[in-house]
Amino acid sequence: MKLLLATHNPHKRREFGRLLPGHEVVALPEGMSLPPETGRSFAENALAKARAVARVTGEPAIADDSGIEAAALGGAPGIFSARFAGEGADDATNLAKLRRLAPPGSALRYVCALAYADRGRRGERLFEGSCGGVMAGEARGERGFGYDPVFVPDAHRHGRTMGELTDAEKDAISHRGRAARQLLAWLGS
Repeated sequence: MKLLLATHNPHKRREFGRLLPGHEVVALPEGMSLPPETGRSFAENALAKARAVARVTGEPAIADDSGIEAAALGGAPGIFSARFAGEGADDATNLAKLRRLAPPGSALRYVCALAYADRGRRGERLFEGSCGGVMAGEARGERGFGYDPVFVPDAHRHGRTMGELTDAEKDAISHRGRAARQLLAWLGS
């Protein structure tokens, strides 16, 4: 099945290509803009993006909104993860801010809301996944993106960060991996 992925993020395009085997995950058409992320939750933002792409293209679309929640920061940055250090901030700047504010060993949680929208027979559906972990004492690893170098998943509590895991290891436990497996099971029905 062909699925349009509502993102301009090349990291997410590669990741969803791996996470949805047997489906053709297609990049957003050049020049197509997405609605601003003005929702109050990951789910609202994901649904708005998937709906917009499905409406404009007439094709089944998927969109995720995801981020990190730090217990020491009352759940921040949450839906503001991509712009935690301000509009236009890059991954390194956002990561540096989280490292300044959240102490090593404090609880973290990755969250993903993955929305499916199809103007045809399937309609809309939302899938959610999360992955708990803790803040690493130092950034480690060159793999992944975003906050991965400081996120030590519960499955590797005294071990590697998400930035040190292979793609297969990360996909097996990640928030996006969990949401994508739910989507795959539903599409198979």
